[in-house]
Amino acid sequence: MLSNHLETALNKQINAEFWSAYLYLSMSTHFASEGLNGVANWFKVQFKEEQDHALRIINYVISQGGRVELAPIDKVSTKWESLLAAFLDTLEHEKVVTARIHEIVAMAREEKDFATENMLQWFVNEQVEEEETAQNIIDALKLIGDNGMGIYMMDKELGRRTYVPLSDAK
Repeated sequence: MLSNHLETALNKQINAEFWSAYLYLSMSTHFASEGLNGVANWFKVQFKEEQDHALRIINYVISQGGRVELAPIDKVSTKWESLLAAFLDTLEHEKVVTARIHEIVAMAREEKDFATENMLQWFVNEQVEEEETAQNIIDALKLIGDNGMGIYMMDKELGRRTYVPLSDAK
């Protein structure tokens, strides 16, 4: 059974995951309108993954006898000056998500809620991957600079990303 404190924190994280999905959908539509369909695809996959993350937490809260309270989604940006700017925003956003996950893990440890801490370890590992991926793309974009052929190749590369649903997000 979840404490009220952890249930509230998990509900806030559910909302944050949906906000993340909304942000990545906005990025996807922005780059689709710019003709970078591969980049748009990459962000669309990210959008779907963030929805899965929210569902994973929702299912956990329910399984622990908690109550899910969905909140309104705050407005997100809709334009980015460049591909690099969008991925810099992505990395900064993922760092914020990492900090939030770590805070909830610390709460679970403090409350000796080992089940919640265990569930959150998946998110801890996921955030390492999210930050590394964003940083790798940023590093490549810095090398590419304004080179049109490089941006074209990056767009093709990012277009190969496929969505793989979480098996236990249900």
